[in-house]
Amino acid sequence: MNINRLKTNKGNLIDSICIIKPKVFSDKRGFFYESWNELDFNTNICKRNFCQDNHSKSCKGAIRGIHYQIPPFEQGKLVRCTRGSIFDIAVDLRKYSATYKEWIGIELNDINNSQLWVPEGFGHGFLTLSEDAEVQYKVTKEWNKKSEKSILWNDPDLKIAWPLNNLAKIKPIISTKDSKGMKIREAEKFGFVFE
Repeated sequence: MNINRLKTNKGNLIDSICIIKPKVFSDKRGFFYESWNELDFNTNICKRNFCQDNHSKSCKGAIRGIHYQIPPFEQGKLVRCTRGSIFDIAVDLRKYSATYKEWIGIELNDINNSQLWVPEGFGHGFLTLSEDAEVQYKVTKEWNKKSEKSILWNDPDLKIAWPLNNLAKIKPIISTKDSKGMKIREAEKFGFVFE
């Protein structure tokens, strides 16, 4: 496995988040790779226990997020796209961080087989770029309705550069819940960021 650190939209190296590229073995039959190795992850990234695997399917133009959970149910996520292509983002919601309110965006797809580690303290979301996409991710804590929060996907203070021009005139498809997400200023006001 190859691990790379990422830079935010402002060019700052962000701590904790990384992209994981597995070693893929291909031949005329197809391919094989380890999508998860506990020892490698704990040794090279951080020690975490994952409690659940999630799997979603989304149509082209669907935006999911920006989701996160506040303590005591904050979640780390290990995200991969196993069919199609997505633009995956993570937003730093840790007030004490030098990269607070900055974000990273990367394409995950079924060709590069990369995975994004989104640790606790970050919001997460994605835009489906292909006709459809299947996303699978591990989480470190179970879903909790009272702890679940959502930041508005197009919050003007975050200025996330979603690649909407790749959608060929399709308008973003947002759930009712996500369309009612908070702006980052509201999250700060109500104490829904990480201190």
